[in-house]
Amino acid sequence: MPKRMQTLPSKPVISSTEAQLFVADIEVSCNFFAKLGFEIVFVYGKPPFYAQVKRDRGLIDLRHVDHPLIEPALRDREIYLSATLTIDTHAEIEALFAEFEAAGVTFAERLRLQPWGAASFIVKDPDGNLLLFAGPAA
Repeated sequence: MPKRMQTLPSKPVISSTEAQLFVADIEVSCNFFAKLGFEIVFVYGKPPFYAQVKRDRGLIDLRHVDHPLIEPALRDREIYLSATLTIDTHAEIEALFAEFEAAGVTFAERLRLQPWGAASFIVKDPDGNLLLFAGPAA
């Protein structure tokens, strides 16, 4: 029987992306993301210097650094985002905000409708990284 030829797409397709956050303490960061409903995929090194967390299809890599790479006051003033995580529906972004609020998460920006047609909120992690969660406004 002849072998089947595998059909390749006309061009390579990027199937996912991962944000990388720079953090002072891998364990503290993993605990924070667990509070947000993420599962720990792996922790690497002794002492740990790299880890990955996942929630649904969202992946975040955590990399240990001894000092912040961006001056914290500048990051806050200019709202330099470390990661954007998208949500499929307006009902889900509202539910996620309520879930995080109930968990006592610190918000840099509460849920609001944006002029460009999105609903979003920003969470600040223990290292000051700003994480934007965004979904449709309606």
